[in-house]
Amino acid sequence: MATLKEEFVLRALEPDANLSALCREYGISRKTGYKWVARFKERGVEGLRDLSRRPHSSPLRTSGEVVLQVLELRRAHPRWGPKKLHAVLSRGLKDEEVPGRRTIARILERAGVVRTRKSRPSREGPTVPPEVVAEAPNDVWTVDFKGWWRTQDGTRAEPLTVRDGFSRYVLCAELMETTKAEVVRGVFQRLFERHGLPGTILVDNGSPFVSMRSPAGLTTLSAWWVSLGIRIVRSRPGCPQDNGGHERMHLDLRFDVEDAPADDLDAQRVALNKWRQEFNHVRPHEALDMKVPADIYRRSDRPFLGPKKPWYPPGAAVRRVNKKGCVKYAGRSLYVSMALAGHSIAFLHNDAGDTEMFFYNLSLGQLAEAA
Repeated sequence: MATLKEEFVLRALEPDANLSALCREYGISRKTGYKWVARFKERGVEGLRDLSRRPHSSPLRTSGEVVLQVLELRRAHPRWGPKKLHAVLSRGLKDEEVPGRRTIARILERAGVVRTRKSRPSREGPTVPPEVVAEAPNDVWTVDFKGWWRTQDGTRAEPLTVRDGFSRYVLCAELMETTKAEVVRGVFQRLFERHGLPGTILVDNGSPFVSMRSPAGLTTLSAWWVSLGIRIVRSRPGCPQDNGGHERMHLDLRFDVEDAPADDLDAQRVALNKWRQEFNHVRPHEALDMKVPADIYRRSDRPFLGPKKPWYPPGAAVRRVNKKGCVKYAGRSLYVSMALAGHSIAFLHNDAGDTEMFFYNLSLGQLAEAA
């Protein structure tokens, strides 16, 4: 791919080129533009490359070089504004070499790469999110399947995404051939072995995370999470804003990856991994004081050790759920859920004369004695 310097010179050498207009478009002075054209005529592409090969100790870069660096970074990341561009430039340049945010904004405006947005009133009502707050890494992981798209060869691409709610670190963006619970569980086991356990997992109400026909919405996957000591929080049906940070991350993924689908699944996996690395290690976040997620995220201090043995209070009637999802209690067979097959649940009496069922510390609902 040609650099912006090469692109500028090639356009400047066209028969009907207007050099003054080109210089305004690229945000450089006419003096710099004429210099680049002269260098190209004298030494070709190598003459342009020489301009960027000055020693690192050079006290000051030419304004043209800084402008081109801003525009090249913007071309690589067309959705980044002055704040993010400034943060990234600050990592690689000396303080005196970094243009200010307002300067970067003017450079982008002169180059014609800024689209003015009209303000629109919000159509969303007040948000009442689930009662979950991330105060440190691994307090909350947010989980979802990104809506699928097709690669150039027509193959369906559907990534499972997992994100740390505090640091914004994307722990997983993996293309899945199926959403079956046993396959997704394998992905999470690898994540838990690598990163440790989160305190809470926030999910929407879709499969394989939630089943509306099961007590407490449990599935085989979420029942396994509970057995590991993880709290499950579900967003409200039809309220994607409850998991707003995850939805915004999905929007970035859509613009950066989905809108330019790869040739096939193998190439799409490469592109997705590259995007995740950039999101975690390159892209600054305003909510993180312009740090990158990798600056904040740390491995959990809760290692993955497999399911915990449930503890139930004395007097509880503990029953093991059979492979058909049933238990025997009070002389009868009761269907609980296939999601709990192989697990033990407890029956506890309350003061109202009812019996409440528990799976670990999670209530599965009440069972009237007459039932």
